[in-house]
Amino acid sequence: MLNLIDKIGDWNPQLFRELKGRLKFFNVAIAVATSLLLQLVVFLYQLREFPDDRYSLTGTYCHLRQVYEQKQNQVLQQSDQSRIVDFNDFFSKNFCPQNEIDLQLWWRDHWEYIFLTFSVIFVFTLLVAGSYLLINDLAKEETRGTLNFIRLSPQSETSILTGKLLGVPSLIYLFILLAVPLHLWAGLSANIAFSYILSYYAILAASCIFFYSAALLLALFSRSVNGFQSLLGLLSSGVVSLFLFITMVLASSDSNSLNNSTAWFRLFNPWDTTNYLFPNLFHISNGSSVKNWQFFYLPFWTSVVNVVGFHLLNLGLCSYGILQVIKRCFRNPQSSIISKKQSYLLVAFSQLMMWGFTLQLGINNERWDEGFGGNLVFLAVYNLALILSLIAVLSPHRQDVQDWARYRHQGVSSHKNLWQDLIWGEKSPALVAIAINLIIVTIPWLVWISFTSVFDANDRQTWLSHDIDRFKVLLAIALSISIIMIYATIAQLILLLKTPKRSSWAIRTIGAAILLPPMILGFISISSQVSTVMSTVWLFSTCPWAGIEGSGTTTIFMAFLAELTVLVWLNFQLTKRVRLAGESATKALLAER
Repeated sequence: MLNLIDKIGDWNPQLFRELKGRLKFFNVAIAVATSLLLQLVVFLYQLREFPDDRYSLTGTYCHLRQVYEQKQNQVLQQSDQSRIVDFNDFFSKNFCPQNEIDLQLWWRDHWEYIFLTFSVIFVFTLLVAGSYLLINDLAKEETRGTLNFIRLSPQSETSILTGKLLGVPSLIYLFILLAVPLHLWAGLSANIAFSYILSYYAILAASCIFFYSAALLLALFSRSVNGFQSLLGLLSSGVVSLFLFITMVLASSDSNSLNNSTAWFRLFNPWDTTNYLFPNLFHISNGSSVKNWQFFYLPFWTSVVNVVGFHLLNLGLCSYGILQVIKRCFRNPQSSIISKKQSYLLVAFSQLMMWGFTLQLGINNERWDEGFGGNLVFLAVYNLALILSLIAVLSPHRQDVQDWARYRHQGVSSHKNLWQDLIWGEKSPALVAIAINLIIVTIPWLVWISFTSVFDANDRQTWLSHDIDRFKVLLAIALSISIIMIYATIAQLILLLKTPKRSSWAIRTIGAAILLPPMILGFISISSQVSTVMSTVWLFSTCPWAGIEGSGTTTIFMAFLAELTVLVWLNFQLTKRVRLAGESATKALLAER
């Protein structure tokens, strides 16, 4: 054991530190005792239904059940009350003989119940308790001031993160590992394929990595809520529990259909795939809804390899992205959460997944069913929230822009192309990056609109069923892009001010610009009839789609030119301020010298 601990310390000092502080005799004893007690309770609880000498003749495991059920149905159909009473009296005094009870089938079902029970316990214990421990651990490190020492240590970010992920929930791992032999034995005794059991373990491990990575990322940015880190841990574990419970209810719903983009979010919980592997988990008569999922009209979920592989691929890519963000911000907490390059990858990946699950065959095998319009609305709302989040994350503050502008003014970066700085630079204004992300979001919409013309020619039912001109739809997309770019420019201008709490002012201003106009216009539309003037006003709000049908093509085009004019003027003001900031910073530096 000493040699093993020494090897762990040489391989990963952070893991050695975490294990040394947690694997103490009292803690280990409690984990072992709790795990063994839970296994005993689950086994005995299932054993309470063991068929005894008073087992019913119509019981599930009685070989005579079908014979007596037929006789019972015959008696009930005759409606003879005396015979019914005699038959019920016969059932109350006679029971299934022991040699007619299928004990082999009962034990198989008994082991399956134990296996499925532990499968659910493993998910909740690992994901909920593990996430809480990780957030609470980093909160304590921050309170003690030891987190900065870890940042300054010569260990790599990968080594530190690996040590945290493996060491902090070590007692949880011990608790689960002690129950794995019984879980595995129960699964094999229930005639469950060993490959299915290994697939479940792979999904569980991938889910742990994803949830734990998200917990670490959340904990690193909990510094802004000083004094509430421990409360944040409880709140986060509660959110994880609620998420697992809600998704478990959705996965167990017999009538649930997921022929839309929300199916992607279901891949972040283990229930649907677990229910696909073990159909008796939720006792759904029609089987798991995963079987009906498609990805760009392709039936990927026709085999276990595809289901498990796609689930693991999604969790793996998302976990890798989160870990890259953590590695980026761990050494420098003041840096932005993601870089511009990472934002492009994030937007492209999310569009691929969202549109992949959007393009599924409908209930009647129609490409454009009635729910497709609502699905596109969900896509638009999701993309709006994503782009607004990127505006908040990528927009640099005054000092960063001033440093970038000073180097540009001094000619230090003259060998670099200005566009390269705007596209990839960390401290340059984020407007070009936001525009590129908007282009990535828009491309699938343009492709979809071009394909709808084919289906419209064949009289297919589409969301463009109100004779809306495709050119007007393109103008509405242009309006959406221009208004978002206006918001991004306003946010960047506010962040260049010298006033304190610039971030707070930017959030309030953009939030008011986004929410207030649609709320006011919606209230006016409800209280009065929708007129041409109201439709025109809607074109200048965050939801220009609401004014498309009531506005002419010329009106929409003029609204786009008006927004474009405002955008050009705002960018002119932004360029002027950035140039002045660079000149003033250069003069201040020369004065110091």
